Amino acid sequence: MDFELRRAREKLDKEQRERKERAKLKLDRERKAKEEAKKQRDAIEAAQRSRRLDAIEAQLKAEQQMGESLLAGRGVVFYKILEAVPFQGSGDKIKLPPSCFTELSDQGAFDKGPMYFQLSLVHQEGSSATKDDEKGNNRTTHSGVLEFTADEGSVAIPPHVWSNLFPVDAPNNPLVEVRYVRLSKGTYAKLQPDGIGFSDLPNHKAILETSLRQHATLSQDDVLTVKYGELTYKLRVLELKPSSSISVLETDIEVDIVNPGVESERTDQYVLKPLAFGASESGLVEEGNYMYYKFSIDDDTWEKLVSDDVKIEVKIDAEANGGDTDLYVSKHPLIFPNRHQHEWSSHDIGSKTLILSSKDRNLGTGTYSLAVYGFKGTTKYQVSVHVQENSKHKVGQQATHSSSMDVDTVECRNCKHFIPTRSIALHEAYCSRHNVVCPHAGCGIVLRIEEAKNHVHCDKCGQAFHLGEMEKHMKVFHEPLRCPCGVVLEKEDMVQHQASDCPLRLIACRFCGDMVQAGSSAMDVRDRLRGLSEHESICGSRTAPCDSCGRSVMLKDMDIHQIAVHQKN
Repeated sequence: MDFELRRAREKLDKEQRERKERAKLKLDRERKAKEEAKKQRDAIEAAQRSRRLDAIEAQLKAEQQMGESLLAGRGVVFYKILEAVPFQGSGDKIKLPPSCFTELSDQGAFDKGPMYFQLSLVHQEGSSATKDDEKGNNRTTHSGVLEFTADEGSVAIPPHVWSNLFPVDAPNNPLVEVRYVRLSKGTYAKLQPDGIGFSDLPNHKAILETSLRQHATLSQDDVLTVKYGELTYKLRVLELKPSSSISVLETDIEVDIVNPGVESERTDQYVLKPLAFGASESGLVEEGNYMYYKFSIDDDTWEKLVSDDVKIEVKIDAEANGGDTDLYVSKHPLIFPNRHQHEWSSHDIGSKTLILSSKDRNLGTGTYSLAVYGFKGTTKYQVSVHVQENSKHKVGQQATHSSSMDVDTVECRNCKHFIPTRSIALHEAYCSRHNVVCPHAGCGIVLRIEEAKNHVHCDKCGQAFHLGEMEKHMKVFHEPLRCPCGVVLEKEDMVQHQASDCPLRLIACRFCGDMVQAGSSAMDVRDRLRGLSEHESICGSRTAPCDSCGRSVMLKDMDIHQIAVHQKN
């Protein structure tokens, strides 16, 4: 009996515990459900709050951008995000889609003068430049507009703008923010070349001015590329006035070019090293490379040259280590002479000397460039320029010589020299055994028999050489050379071609002073008759006020205007 009651009580206690545990679990589930529901409500409310704040922030940002655009565009609001596409062009003018033309035209942007745009790189997820840009290195530059022919949704960017927006590597499908702005006309610019040599260019500010004619804007920290023939120079914009971005259209800008820092000097650009008369410079030149020097002939030295008192001696002393050099000299504005373009040259094997005298029609006062070219191997050398006095004949020397001609002489049948009659038999016997006359037509030089085997003539030009010099002669003078314009000629014809005929040769523009490619003939018949090149015809079409009457006259017509209107020669 007691046993059954105990079992019944235990069973009842067990059932009560189970009911309590089920009730507790149910309460826990209800509490967790309420907490989860509360969290969800809080999250929803937070998300809604965040969206409302983002919307308000976006609206404020849009209003701020609108205000900035109105201020920057002076009433014209234009803002687009477009995909950047490169195109080959000069200067800083971009191409926009036709829809941009309509939008700008509707706001009267074309009535406000030249159009300028601010270009900024848009951050993209996963791009390699994003981290650097987030550190405050966001690239921004400015440009003008060339035309409205780009594909919709894209902006065509020339190399100058592209390299300033993407100085390292461009991301895939880069996006650029294009904003219409108004820029003040510039008054001052400070530029710094990234290497030495730019200041050596003749009239380098005129070269810079010609390059800037292809630009509409300048922005601080931009890198400006200036080309001089086949050479390229890069200049960083350090400072601008009156603001950090300016317009360079129809304005006079004071330009300062500061020396490059030592850490920024480049080794891949040609440099002219000064060379003083009487001093020598040592150097090492590798095969196919050039080392350049410069020297000047002043008025005093030129007077001595004209009076035939002195001559200029350019000399290279090379070490005999299996290498060889060539020597090229030119007068500025040709500042970097080479195998194709030069005025004087020497191709002797080993050491070589080049004599310049007043008889050379291209010689005069001015600056000259000297090039040491590595023809073969690596060569150590010493180069120098000296002013040498001409040796004068002493009084009586000519009389002594003329008196010797009065002696009875007979022509030697072997060497063709005139020998006194009393010793002709002895001379001919000796001469026929030891000497031989070169049989080549027009040569006739008398050689020792042991020297005759090394005396050879070029089959193409007929010049006489030592046998060891023939290989170099054939390579220098008769190996076909290809001009960048496509013409293939031998060396002497190539020098003449690049001096007077090649459309890619550099000439000094008579209007801007810059060294520019000659190009083809001018399109205008009158300009062709006046001998103007293609560049000069275009450059001379710029106007300038007449000094006498102030009227705007084209530069190429200024001389005619002065004669016809003001009777000035």
